[in-house]
Amino acid sequence: MSEVESTDRKILALLAEDGRMSFTDLGKATGLSTSAVHQRVKRLETKGLITGYAALVDHEQLGRPLTAFISITPIDPSQPDDYPERLVDIPEIESCWSVAGEESYILKIRVATPRDLEDLLARIRSAANVSTRTTIVLSTAYENRPLG
Repeated sequence: MSEVESTDRKILALLAEDGRMSFTDLGKATGLSTSAVHQRVKRLETKGLITGYAALVDHEQLGRPLTAFISITPIDPSQPDDYPERLVDIPEIESCWSVAGEESYILKIRVATPRDLEDLLARIRSAANVSTRTTIVLSTAYENRPLG
């Protein structure tokens, strides 16, 4: 990240904690006028420091209480490294990270039941021609923490 001044960092931290915070409230928290905050937020968006805004949802209430991390390793290392593209249409995959280590990627998934996880693993293996290693989340102490 390029050099970001402390006021901009404060704005980023506040918006990371509450993406719906008004420009007026941001101004009160930073000592800036509403219009100055508005200009700074627009500049941060234009520079790509703010890439979007999202709602945090309760996955249990949505019927997908089971969270797991699936590490994938190519069966044939000579294959093209296009796994994210091969898996992009699988809606249960929430995140896909390229990683260093034995595995190539780690996927964060959410499903309803262990049986759904088993079916998902079969679909991932088939679509990407990979082996998998799965870690099931038992509980979440915290997630999506705002910038500190």
